[in-house]
Amino acid sequence: MKEDKKYFEGKTAIVTGAASGIGLALIEELLAYGAKKVVIADFNKENLETHTSRLSSQYPGKVKGILCNVTCEDEVKAMIAGAVEFFGGRLDLLINNAGAGFAGFFTAPSGQNVLQEQGMRVQTNDDWEKAFALNFYGSLYGCRAAIPLMQKQGGGQVINVISGIAFYNMPYQSMYAATKAALNAMTLSLRAEFWDDNIKISSATPGTTATAIWGDMKIPTSAQTPQQSAKRILAGVALNKRVIFGDDSDVDGSKTCFHDDYQDIPDQYLLNIARKRRSGDYVV
Repeated sequence: MKEDKKYFEGKTAIVTGAASGIGLALIEELLAYGAKKVVIADFNKENLETHTSRLSSQYPGKVKGILCNVTCEDEVKAMIAGAVEFFGGRLDLLINNAGAGFAGFFTAPSGQNVLQEQGMRVQTNDDWEKAFALNFYGSLYGCRAAIPLMQKQGGGQVINVISGIAFYNMPYQSMYAATKAALNAMTLSLRAEFWDDNIKISSATPGTTATAIWGDMKIPTSAQTPQQSAKRILAGVALNKRVIFGDDSDVDGSKTCFHDDYQDIPDQYLLNIARKRRSGDYVV
């Protein structure tokens, strides 16, 4: 672990969606590991100001908060430009963490469905566009703004936070699964494309973590803390792993999801999830 921490000493980093949850934990861990300067990027002004002030008092001159809606490309460009100015001209690490979870019907259910009684609705084309704007295009905009800067400076690192749902595509979360699967595909394509520019690009799943992303859903008792997730992600960053897994269940899921010998395992598991969710037990 000491080696992991030393990797971040003297580095500059941006984390989006960093005024709460895993993003905030990543910022806190980066500072504790000796990062030179960090930027907290978030659209929640109140949280942004609160945590920027708190961390600035702990780490004077090392923390800047920038208000940013990642669904707007101009705002992402401006945020990264402001961060690079604050950093003194060099961006070492960008973690595209901003995103949200979504649940809903793909089409109207054919029969009785407790989820419908509980308020779940059909996700419209507009819902899908908004989900992709946040979970996919927000990271795409970050990559487009950061990679040319990293090419000019001779290298850098980009982490796009996906989800285990990119591998285990949960029923009633088709929209969320599609956004994260698309982000993972783009990320791993870019990894090879920019490898020879000394730009390290990886996907990271946060694992099952107790954050606000759960909304009204019951958080599993097995959920880890944001700090635990952040530590595991940063350990993978230091090792330049292709896909960084936030917990062991994501590792297991990725192994069985696409393996020809285990076709029945995800089918049985996900069918069971679908049936339980229809009965009102919103399990994961």
